[in-house]
Amino acid sequence: MTINLVCVGNLKEKFSKESQEEYQKRLSAFCKLNIFEVKEQNQLDNPQLILEKEGQEILKKLKGYVVLCDLKGKEFSSETFAKKIESISNNNSTITFVVGGSYGVSQEVKNASNEKMSFSPMTFPHNLFRIMLLEQIYRGFTILSGKTYHK
Repeated sequence: MTINLVCVGNLKEKFSKESQEEYQKRLSAFCKLNIFEVKEQNQLDNPQLILEKEGQEILKKLKGYVVLCDLKGKEFSSETFAKKIESISNNNSTITFVVGGSYGVSQEVKNASNEKMSFSPMTFPHNLFRIMLLEQIYRGFTILSGKTYHK
């Protein structure tokens, strides 16, 4: 199984990079993980143009079953999220998670998504959310494999 993570922007802080590397290492026991970083269009002043430009780049990276991380998406418990990964993987060899930029994602990206998922109605920094998502994907795989990580 392949998990793709498509994110707007790149990680700048050392602790974020180290956390991402740790979860990449852990996830290698369960899946092939690809992380695609789309350039943040922060040099533009027009939010609509930003969404369009970032959206064009995101769309190029979408494969398999696409889950958009969105405030208006469905919330899952860790156990339900694990079952969701299992269910999707029964019909698709690739799951792509999308983490948008400061303004979210374009309507085209929303339309190209199979599902919207939310962690919370709260807003998180994108670099932190990326690590949280990787952790939950890892947790999901450990639940499915009966490992003791999840309590």
